[in-house]
Amino acid sequence: MNLSIPELPVSPTSTGGAPRQEVRCAVRFPLSLPVVLSADGGEFAAVTSNVSASGVLFITDRAVTPATSIGFSLRMPGEILGTPRDVLVHCRGRVVRCYPSQTGYHTAATIDEYRFADQ
Repeated sequence: MNLSIPELPVSPTSTGGAPRQEVRCAVRFPLSLPVVLSADGGEFAAVTSNVSASGVLFITDRAVTPATSIGFSLRMPGEILGTPRDVLVHCRGRVVRCYPSQTGYHTAATIDEYRFADQ
């Protein structure tokens, strides 16, 4: 079942300007999962804040420039997916915005392509 949320509350912009209204087309699930991001030839640790079929919000310790291509793998918990074991998903995407927070940087990225790992 794919549920849609037509509008969500206002969120900050990556430039520190006025907040803007966002429209999302996929339900976001609050999942805190450790992940390693690959971007600009390097890797660094992050933690997911929420995950949807089309994007992820990470908490990172550094700013990532919007439009940067990234790669990451998510180990989705089986109990969340309703499967007997965890599922590893390899993803490619791009950063759409990044803004500072009290815990680091909120880095939002699209998921442009993904594949399930052979298990």
